[in-house]
Amino acid sequence: MSKLDPLLRYLLHPSRRKIDVFAETLVKGTAATSILIILLIFFFVFREASSLFFSDSPQATSTVQSSGAPTEYNPDSGSDAPTEYNPDGDTLELNKTLNVATPEPEKLSLFENLFSKVWQPVSSVPKFGILPLIVGTAKTTIIAILLGAPLAILAALNITFFVPAKVREIVKPAIEMLANFPSVVIGFFCLMDVATLVKATFDIDFRLNALTGGIGLAIAVTPIIFTVAEDALSTVPQSYRQASLALGATEWQTAYRVMLPAALPGVFAAVLLGIGRAFGETMIALMATGNAPMMSFGIFDPSRTFAATIGAEMGEVIWGSEHYNILFFLGVLLFLFTFSLNAITELYVKKRLMKKFQGS
Repeated sequence: MSKLDPLLRYLLHPSRRKIDVFAETLVKGTAATSILIILLIFFFVFREASSLFFSDSPQATSTVQSSGAPTEYNPDSGSDAPTEYNPDGDTLELNKTLNVATPEPEKLSLFENLFSKVWQPVSSVPKFGILPLIVGTAKTTIIAILLGAPLAILAALNITFFVPAKVREIVKPAIEMLANFPSVVIGFFCLMDVATLVKATFDIDFRLNALTGGIGLAIAVTPIIFTVAEDALSTVPQSYRQASLALGATEWQTAYRVMLPAALPGVFAAVLLGIGRAFGETMIALMATGNAPMMSFGIFDPSRTFAATIGAEMGEVIWGSEHYNILFFLGVLLFLFTFSLNAITELYVKKRLMKKFQGS
């Protein structure tokens, strides 16, 4: 009798089969429920944003009366009659009701409004120009990647190829723990300390600006890029390293010119993940960038991002208003950007780069 017979009888036992079927059904049901929830979230966001373009009812816009226009006098109110200023120092009492027509504010079309340079949702003529938000999001994201990506990749190279194993077991988890830091803690650190340091170093007018926000985002994305890049470098076959060293290359030349290019698909994917995190970060951008929608390309000027705009204004917006729909439209733009990053990762990194370095 073979030693495998008891194991086979155990695995093929009807009760064991029922457990396997239940576990398989549970896993499939959980996966299907997760996918359904994600699709419902996307449907809700797209539905609320589509009302901006396909709604039949005109959007109600509030008109604020100019403070300089005379008000109507009510004789039963008990107050004094409105008066008119006289340059000679006298006041003339107006004994009749003044009906002065307020000029109709100029209204822009939806696309002219969206692609203008002013974001001012609370005014007599609400302005929803997203160009300052695009510029602000791009500035902070680029600064974060330029600061965080090289630091994370060099740290991954150092941890993988130059640090002893005992040190690696301590340093790697410590860096990865930074990814678990709450965003509000990093934002508060930038608000209190980084902003003061940046202002004193560059002698600028604004404590909170795109550079301060970019540094905060770099702190947030560095652990993510480091973790994925280190995993990619660790999966490169050691035969590459041994062959390079056998040919006379130094450890640094081997790491930089052999191992890093071989792990480039994974490193590129790590950078894309960092871009996605920086692009969609809310609390750090809300607390450290100045949160001002300025159409400026200077890194020392305050800025505002898509995510910070949604986080700051969604709680006070009127449900179903034009402002409400535009905030959901910003959410759609965030989703499309993230989806594009994932598509690039799938179509370019996993296929073209992998084929290139595998020699196929």
